[in-house]
Amino acid sequence: MVRVKTSLLSFQLRDEAWARDLSHIESSYGRLVYLAGLRNPDTGKYEHFGSDIASRTEANKTLKRVHEDIFKQWVSYPLERKKADVEFYIAGIPQVDRTELVDAWLRLTPYKNLVPASIQGPERQKHISDFEAILGLLKNVYGVASPDRDA
Repeated sequence: MVRVKTSLLSFQLRDEAWARDLSHIESSYGRLVYLAGLRNPDTGKYEHFGSDIASRTEANKTLKRVHEDIFKQWVSYPLERKKADVEFYIAGIPQVDRTELVDAWLRLTPYKNLVPASIQGPERQKHISDFEAILGLLKNVYGVASPDRDA
């Protein structure tokens, strides 16, 4: 497995809680999942529960910027590196049936929700097409049948 670790200092995080949270996530894909999970789907704002009320606006701006930076870095990786990073992420999920996981990703397309709202056009499409190629490979590796769209 290839470990992909990005220097958190390059993102100039102002809040130690965010830096600490991100430092525990060793894969770039995992960081995307984490950051996208902090984005409220109803408002589009990033919410970090370690932030006090006074710093919520700053937290939103910082997390938005960090999400965009990590996403742009992710998109720039060659497909082979992305696949290795996704496999590293999957290996870190305890007690998961990898066949069921890949099947769910094929059906639910959660990777589309990892794109920051500000990213449009070619970068967005590259992420989606690359991830679908990775899923095609993982589908073969884990012996996933065609996804059951009714499940």
